[in-house]
Amino acid sequence: MDAPISYIARTRDYYAALGYPAPYRWAEHADAPFQALRKPLGASRVALITTAALKRPGHGNQEPGAAYNGAAKFAKVYAAPSQAAPALGINHVAIDFKHTTGEDPGSYFPLQAMRRAAIGRRIAGLTEHFFGVPTNRSQRVTRDEYAPDVLARCREDGADVAVLVPNCPVCHQSLALVARHLEANGIPTVIMGAAKDIVEQVGVARFVFSDFPLGNAAGRPNDPASQDLTLGLALDLLRQATGPRTTVPSPLHWTGDPAWKRDYGNAEGLGAEALAALRAEFEAQKPKAAQQPPTQHPSGG
Repeated sequence: MDAPISYIARTRDYYAALGYPAPYRWAEHADAPFQALRKPLGASRVALITTAALKRPGHGNQEPGAAYNGAAKFAKVYAAPSQAAPALGINHVAIDFKHTTGEDPGSYFPLQAMRRAAIGRRIAGLTEHFFGVPTNRSQRVTRDEYAPDVLARCREDGADVAVLVPNCPVCHQSLALVARHLEANGIPTVIMGAAKDIVEQVGVARFVFSDFPLGNAAGRPNDPASQDLTLGLALDLLRQATGPRTTVPSPLHWTGDPAWKRDYGNAEGLGAEALAALRAEFEAQKPKAAQQPPTQHPSGG
């Protein structure tokens, strides 16, 4: 199974099997805004944008390897200091829970790789803050609320470019919509992602595709060399792209169980009892996610 997963088709079939027949309509654009670099990358400050959540005590299990936890979701864009060591988690979204634990933040949040890139003078450094974007199925909310909020925060921090790293299927749509808004307002962007069909359907300027299980868009876990290579592809693409919709595939291969492509969101072969249990769990998580207050950070973000 060398072809990338079609997440749009896979999630449609999965939720139909659970008894939700109306398919979700993913964002789609014929165009894609594009902003060229305004200064050399080595003189540019980079804003790192994520869909990972800041861990909050009392909001369920947020540790590596934990099951999906809707209570860990957040509802507003947040900012947190880039110079700190943030405690982040990704089990609040639909990553590949069977083949991914999230044990190494470097596989989904390339902060350390960014710091190494700054030491090597590939970039001037990170902005004062990194930014977290909620996962929201409402494209209107993402476009009209989250994207302008991220743009304002990037401008306040003096961002010259932005690197966006999504995790789940809807995360890829959300950050692709944010990237479009940043590009249209003068900030060059690149997405490091693993859901190729979603990002390319939304339409973005630059995209580095890693054919890895969701939750590993920044490189293989516990493999700093792969993380540096993946970020390097993104930085090169920021410099080299001459027009929108430029996708660069990572040459890296997943070294874990190759069955991940078969397993993710695949309802084939599941009996009625198993499907009913999955639907019950899905319904049980909905109110937990809906009740989450905005994320607040001591920095005021």
